[in-house]
Amino acid sequence: MNQPLSTSDRGPDFTAPPLPRRIACWIYEGMLMFGVVFIAGYLFSTLTQTRHALDNRHMQQAFLFVIFGIYFVWFWAKGQTLAMKTWHIRVVDREGHAISQPRALLRYLLSWLWFLPPLAAGDWFRLSGGELTVITLGWVAVWAILARFHPQRQFLHDAMAGTRLVHYKPPVPPKKPR
Repeated sequence: MNQPLSTSDRGPDFTAPPLPRRIACWIYEGMLMFGVVFIAGYLFSTLTQTRHALDNRHMQQAFLFVIFGIYFVWFWAKGQTLAMKTWHIRVVDREGHAISQPRALLRYLLSWLWFLPPLAAGDWFRLSGGELTVITLGWVAVWAILARFHPQRQFLHDAMAGTRLVHYKPPVPPKKPR
């Protein structure tokens, strides 16, 4: 049975990381995803023999959606992505245990609420790239600010998935005697 994460003898630390640190982690994660997109895009283009960037665009988007899902579900089920380790953030369930892969998948699908409404509005209203960027950034800002109103300062998709982001500093290994 999984034991709750603990930073002391008094039990798990459910302190939510501050919003600026979570956003910094999110931006860092986005930068790391450039490498994932590059490798997955190259693989897709090679396997499908795509010669033009707009050929098979929707199939490539679906492929990237699956690759992102594999990436996030895998790392979240282990507790942290590389960016989350860097910023001392961990994803756990409501009791403080590591999340299962099905729960990580649910969190991944719900996390798309950050982007799907503005993307749908952009398609519906035929918005230009600049307009879509402004609407997306505004939506993300509102979505992030809504975490301030949650009792544990969690994002809506975490509350819906039964997960939470917590501050996590790994224990320092004991020093070896010389």
